[in-house]
Amino acid sequence: MPTQLINLTFHGVGRHERTLEEGEDTVWVTEERFLSVLDGVAGRPDVQISFDDGNASDVAVALPALRERGLTATFFVVAGRIGVPEFLSATDLRTLDEAGMRIGNHGMRHRPWRGADLNDELVVAKQMLEDALGRPITDAACPFGSYDRRVLRALHRTGYARVYTSDRGPARSDHWLQARTTIRQDDALAPILAPPVTSLRRRAQLAVKRWR
Repeated sequence: MPTQLINLTFHGVGRHERTLEEGEDTVWVTEERFLSVLDGVAGRPDVQISFDDGNASDVAVALPALRERGLTATFFVVAGRIGVPEFLSATDLRTLDEAGMRIGNHGMRHRPWRGADLNDELVVAKQMLEDALGRPITDAACPFGSYDRRVLRALHRTGYARVYTSDRGPARSDHWLQARTTIRQDDALAPILAPPVTSLRRRAQLAVKRWR
């Protein structure tokens, strides 16, 4: 029976050595903040965890903390960054996979998919991840939450089983398109984890976004 889910998204965790992209500092959290959120959601079957961008902290910080708490997560990786310093390597991808984590596609160059070359972002990037991992990639997450009707149609044609956005709020477990809420450093966790309520206004806003 379908249930309501709360999908939480992290990006970078802890210290970083590289120069962050514009606006990336707003979604980069301290290790203490990250651990407090994990402790707050442990034992919640309605909460799913994911990570975007393929930062090196996914393996260095996130993986040990997840395993310690018996949690799993999906890591959406930018294929063009595999092996780049401060990002995940092909070996890191296999480490995550062997630990029971899932790997998904986050595009080739970490750019908005609206107006982008979707073959490059959805097909070529997917193949690169599959070659590195040695198994099929079935999930994708839209960089910057950028999508429209053209993007969704291309994702359908490419055969992704599940697609994740940055629309915040709840999602139904049986829906192909899954809203997620990005965790920031100063977000209060309690309202995010409260029983989800989807208003008519929110439904209308999402409908417009999907059909533009």
